[in-house]
Amino acid sequence: MTQPPPGFGAPQDPQGVPQPPAQPPQMPPAPPTPPAGAPGYGYPQQGQPGPYAQQPGPYNQQPGPYGQQPGPYNQQPGPYGQQPGPYGTYPTQPQYPAAPTPPSGSGPGGFFKGKPGVIVAASVAALLVVGGGTYLALSGDEKDDKPTVGKSSDAPKPTGSESVDQGDGKGDGGGEGAEDLNAGRKDGESKVLFLNTNDVDLPRNGAEVFGLWTVGDTVVKAMYREVAGYSVADGSKKWSVPVSTKVCSAPVNASADGKIVIGVEDGLTDKAKCNDLQMIDLKTGKAGWKKSIPKPTGAFASLADYTLSISGNTLAVGGTGSSYGFSLADGKQLFTGPSEGCKPFAFAGGPKLLAGASCPTSDYDKPKHQLQELDPATGKVKWSYNTPEGWEIDKVYSSSPLVISITQREPKKWSIIALTDAGKPRATIDGGKDKFAPRCGGAFVVFGQNLEGCTGVAADAQNFYMATDTGYGNANEVVAFSLATGKAAWRSKAPAEREMSPLRMEGGQLLVYMGASYDKGGTLATIAPSGGAPKTLLQNPASTSQIESSFYSPKMAYADGRFFIASGRVSAGNDEEEKQTKTMMGFGQ
Repeated sequence: MTQPPPGFGAPQDPQGVPQPPAQPPQMPPAPPTPPAGAPGYGYPQQGQPGPYAQQPGPYNQQPGPYGQQPGPYNQQPGPYGQQPGPYGTYPTQPQYPAAPTPPSGSGPGGFFKGKPGVIVAASVAALLVVGGGTYLALSGDEKDDKPTVGKSSDAPKPTGSESVDQGDGKGDGGGEGAEDLNAGRKDGESKVLFLNTNDVDLPRNGAEVFGLWTVGDTVVKAMYREVAGYSVADGSKKWSVPVSTKVCSAPVNASADGKIVIGVEDGLTDKAKCNDLQMIDLKTGKAGWKKSIPKPTGAFASLADYTLSISGNTLAVGGTGSSYGFSLADGKQLFTGPSEGCKPFAFAGGPKLLAGASCPTSDYDKPKHQLQELDPATGKVKWSYNTPEGWEIDKVYSSSPLVISITQREPKKWSIIALTDAGKPRATIDGGKDKFAPRCGGAFVVFGQNLEGCTGVAADAQNFYMATDTGYGNANEVVAFSLATGKAAWRSKAPAEREMSPLRMEGGQLLVYMGASYDKGGTLATIAPSGGAPKTLLQNPASTSQIESSFYSPKMAYADGRFFIASGRVSAGNDEEEKQTKTMMGFGQ
């Protein structure tokens, strides 16, 4: 496979469509200045208020530190974790590298609907910047909260503090005096188990949310200086693990036995790096070992952010020029990545430990990348797949079976490749004339890359599944592509005016979510591996659809018949609004 795969082709220049403005809109003070030459900085346009702008609900614009947020139909990041352009996602092009989105400059809710973005792109040799946004944590609200920098031996102690407006087990979303969120529930609709509001004193620009992870009767998320576990039944806080500095990274998935390792910053200033690791047992809410990542070497290594992935009993830490493996059990360092040759820059975990590796090249315009499978215990390479000349590893959509996204810089191209378990080319996905927009959000990474964490894609032994992007008000389709041929095997159309997004495989079925709109609650459904119409698992109440659609860049989890949705970033204009900010919602039977 020496020639670039056909995939989704080169970018087109659509005619007759409005172009983005030449200058970004007026914004409040910007986030910290990126390293010189880093690509992808700029700001998208602010959204416009909908017809119900003055009323709470999906069209309402919420206040935030950067002004007003657009409504729930704001478009979510495209296949590379970037903002799509004004004319959507074309099947013949990847998303152009776009600006990280300020936390209050993108609206909550729907998956693919959006506003034009200002695109600012640059290049730095063998370095990529992808995804969300990073912001300076400045707050006048921290005067009474002056934590000290944690040492490697300072394992934080869990607490039993309660959130402000938790569920109380009654399914009404709060305690005494709270609105009964199930009052308008109709026959056949799911029950609102809880609605939680923020109980964390946040920095002025808000905070990124990591998770959600479900373990038994607990749903867990991390934000700012806390990792907290909540009851799946009523949303009450079961345990809390405080950390002395900001949470800055976390794996997509916990280990099979419920352990997670988060990245926390190594100081409290704007120069702090995401270099410290903290293990937490999600089943018990107990903090375990803590240690620092070895100091990196190399020209850009000191600027790199690390991404974390878990496979088996190994935590893999990937960054530009440096990579490591640690034991989840005790934090012992298992391996260090190679100092020469092809170097891993990011990992994907799960059933296999996969690495995206950058190989030496004398021509910046012709990068050389490999996808590698590593032995989690030793870091030794089991096999490697060389991308075609000039193509780079972008995302791992599925580790078993193996489906990856690769990109080419010039001309801009995007291709999806299915590989065998031994890393041999199997098929190239043929997207035809459809538009696709997998949602690959996540924390902003400087001089690094996230390989995993995409929604809108899934795979089983026979097929790779991806949803089309048809624009708001038009029913989309889930397309099943044969892993043997790359051709479309079947299509399943969403109900009228709904959009389906694959989440994962569930009991041999494809689990999909149809987002809430102003008059329709979200829907969890399954599609048979042979195709057919979606079959509803949970139909959330129409009476709470405006709340369900209001979560910014939502995090979602489905387990044991319950569905949880949480805001991907929490921010507000002042302390009073901060305590009223809705952060997580649970649904069930």
